[in-house]
Amino acid sequence: MTLSKSLIRQSHFLGTKIRNLRKRNHLTMEDLSARCIRINPEYAPSVSYLSMIERGKRVPSIDMLEVIAEVFQKDPAWFLDDEPAHEDITPDKGNRGGISGMALEPSFLFSKDILQIAIPEMLSQTGITGRQFAHLLIRAHQESHQNHFPDLERAAEEVGLKRLNLSAQDLMDIARSMGLTIRWISRAPQDVVDELGVSAKQVVTSFFEPPGSIFLNEILRDYPTRLKYDLAVYIGHCVLHSKEGLKSVLSVGHTNSWESHPEQSSSSELNSKDILQAWRDFESSFFAGALLCPKVPFRQLLDRNGYEIGVHKKAGVSPSVAMRRMTVVSPYPHWHYFDAYGQNKLKAVYRGNGIPLPWGNMRKVNDPCQHWAVFRRLSEPQSASSAQISILHVGDEPRIYCCESMNMTDPAGNERVLCAGIDLNPAIDAQGGHSRAIAEELKALCVKNGGSAPIPSHIKREFTTIAKILNINWVERGLYSDARVICSRGAVCPRQPSCYQRCGDNGGSEEF
Repeated sequence: MTLSKSLIRQSHFLGTKIRNLRKRNHLTMEDLSARCIRINPEYAPSVSYLSMIERGKRVPSIDMLEVIAEVFQKDPAWFLDDEPAHEDITPDKGNRGGISGMALEPSFLFSKDILQIAIPEMLSQTGITGRQFAHLLIRAHQESHQNHFPDLERAAEEVGLKRLNLSAQDLMDIARSMGLTIRWISRAPQDVVDELGVSAKQVVTSFFEPPGSIFLNEILRDYPTRLKYDLAVYIGHCVLHSKEGLKSVLSVGHTNSWESHPEQSSSSELNSKDILQAWRDFESSFFAGALLCPKVPFRQLLDRNGYEIGVHKKAGVSPSVAMRRMTVVSPYPHWHYFDAYGQNKLKAVYRGNGIPLPWGNMRKVNDPCQHWAVFRRLSEPQSASSAQISILHVGDEPRIYCCESMNMTDPAGNERVLCAGIDLNPAIDAQGGHSRAIAEELKALCVKNGGSAPIPSHIKREFTTIAKILNINWVERGLYSDARVICSRGAVCPRQPSCYQRCGDNGGSEEF
């Protein structure tokens, strides 16, 4: 076998291919080095040298590459640059969920120094603010960990002693025991227009001023669950960050409290202090959920009530806190959660199952799919929650989702839709079923019938089994409504005829 003498010019993806291949075969660097030694000790890489190869710091000789290639039963030429397959250079994220990863290759273009220059330029040219980028970084971190942060859970349990349904007075007592002072203020909702031109109401519900003053808006007297959440957040700040940090503001309205503080201007500058503050606010928000809905007792409550959304009343929390905590405490890991004000305005997102977004916060979408449950509830508010079975093409396969959605009005007077859902494919496969075949059959049936169709009895039986195993009542309830085909964008609408023209003509309005 003859390789080009200019091996160094063809090795930009070599280290990444070796690393991904090694990990997919569940080998440590010690394992791979030992196997190379058994083949040819003269040209086998040491563990330290193998580490440098994988990080792109060294290029192996042709003889060494041949030894590594023999371990994996590959032609040495496979490791070189010619048309690398995407899966060969993209890290395997396993079942950690979230948005699909990308290959940071060739590594010399994705070095820390280059990224430090390129990312601010990208933000400046696209109009994305530094705080929005912080939001994306934190969400990706949250999704890659599938919402599991044991240290934050433990910190909350030490304060709340795993008590469920703490009262507002309980939380005030905890805050005062930490040396925090609570004061009431009066602030009316104000009209705001966000960066996409969407008008809404916004109200500052509370704010914290170091070293230990909590200011609560009088409006919270009428919203006890929001009052408890705000208090829990500030207790989190006190426990996790020793009352340090900038003035922290919590608000309701179109802007997320840690994505864009209402009293601060937005810029595309990537400020490390802003990112640190955003991270601290995320930790405190997660702490608040864990304090109000401690993991074990809240999971037991959900189990007794079949994960119904109405369980939030028994827990003494808002529906949004209860639904977000479902994604954490459930033993089933494949959840998603949306909190939406309207098209292009998601207050909160969690995608532990990697479901594509129907839209984003940073640009107008002119062809949103109108058939997502969250869209339908925005256009046709209902008093009760509702379940929907959906089929969505993700990557190269159709996936089946079930979600439960509900309408609510926030303290500022804005209408919102909360939506919690799960990916059914892993549950079907775990029972020995064939999720892809079922999804293909259901998708074909829906497309044939104009985009939605009743679920056939044999698929109903399979889904009923899954619902009972997962103990999620709304999965079973969703079987009695038509399944719907949804898409990530109207341009890839699978319906016949396609509804893309209708979506496109709408121009991205919120009529759906």
